[in-house]
Amino acid sequence: MKIQVTADLLDGLVLALLSRKDYYGYALTQDMQQAITISESTMYPVLRRLNKNGYLTIYDQPYQGRNRRYYQITTSGKEHLQKIHKMWEDYKKNMDNVFDGQDTQ
Repeated sequence: MKIQVTADLLDGLVLALLSRKDYYGYALTQDMQQAITISESTMYPVLRRLNKNGYLTIYDQPYQGRNRRYYQITTSGKEHLQKIHKMWEDYKKNMDNVFDGQDTQ
């Protein structure tokens, strides 16, 4: 059984990785796969949306005679990541309370 990952959580995971360093698409997908099952065909639309919303920028860097497209988090992206992280912490706390049998009220 797999738990579905929401768009917000997916955005948060991508932004969290990009907050550590710049990535090119394939490497980012590989590191994301350590946490969740995701394909490149799913990753690239997420990256385009995050770029469109101003949460990341894109630049090309030569590599072995070709260009690699790198993604870099913006200040706005860091702020958005903080919001997502807060939502995740609240959600996780509520789920832990339910699973651990604690009163959620």
